[in-house]
Amino acid sequence: MNRLNQLFQEKKNNLLSIYFTAGYPGLSSTLDIAEALEKAGADFLEIGFPYSDPVADGPTIQHSSEQALNNGMTLNVLFEQLKDLRKRVSIPILLMGYVNPIVQYGVERFCKKAAEVGVDGVIVPDLPMYEYESMYAPFFLNNNLSNIFLVTPQTSAERIRKIDELSNSFIYLLSSSSITGGSLNVSVNIEDYYKRVKAMQLNNPTIIGFGITDKASFDKACEYASGAIVGSKFVKLLGEESYLQKIPAFIKSIKQA
Repeated sequence: MNRLNQLFQEKKNNLLSIYFTAGYPGLSSTLDIAEALEKAGADFLEIGFPYSDPVADGPTIQHSSEQALNNGMTLNVLFEQLKDLRKRVSIPILLMGYVNPIVQYGVERFCKKAAEVGVDGVIVPDLPMYEYESMYAPFFLNNNLSNIFLVTPQTSAERIRKIDELSNSFIYLLSSSSITGGSLNVSVNIEDYYKRVKAMQLNNPTIIGFGITDKASFDKACEYASGAIVGSKFVKLLGEESYLQKIPAFIKSIKQA
C-alpha cells in the first residue's frame, strides 16, 4: 500500500491537494514549497514537471512552466532534487505533467526513478488510456505507482467504469473541459455531472480539480467528491515576495476561512 492509499483509507472527506510547478519561482524552490505546504496542512501534493507546450494549462501555469524551464528544470534535475524528499516531507506526492518528456526520458526509467525518490503516483493528462493499459501499466504497478486518470463532463459512463477498473487510488474529476485557472462556476449541468459520477458509486474516490480558488469552491467540490485540488491560485501566490511565509495563511483560507 502506498501513501495515497493509506491517506484515502484514513481520511474520507475534505482532502486538500495543492499543485505547483517544480523549479518555480526558483530552480531550487521545490522541496522548500513542499515542506511548507505539509506543515500548513495540505493533505497531498502534485508537483508539475514543466513542458514547453502545456496545452491544458492556462496562462498562470504556462508562465510558471516557462520560467521553470528557463531556470533549468528538467526531469533529471527534479529527480536529483527529490532524493531528499522523504527526509523532509511525509504526505503523498504525485508528479504531474505531459507524456512527451516521460517518453523521452523512458517510461520504465521514469517510473523506477519516481519510486526511488518516494513519489506515490503520476498524473499524465495526455497519456491515452489504451496506451497505459497495453504498454505501460506494468512499469507503474511494479513500482507501486498509482496512475491517475482524468474524467471530464463529456466522459461516458462506460469509459468512467473502465477508468475505475484501471485505477488504484483516486480519479481526477475535472470541473470542466477547459484549461486550468478558470473559476468553478457550478452550473446546473456541472452539478448534474457531479451527481451522476457520485451516483455511480465507483470503487475509487474522486478528487475535483480545475477552478478551485477559495473555501466556497473547495466546500462545493467536497459535497460531491473526497476533496479538491488547488493549482493556479497557489501558483499565483508563488509569484509574490515572501511566498513561503504566506503559505500557512493561504491553506487556512481554503480549509478554515
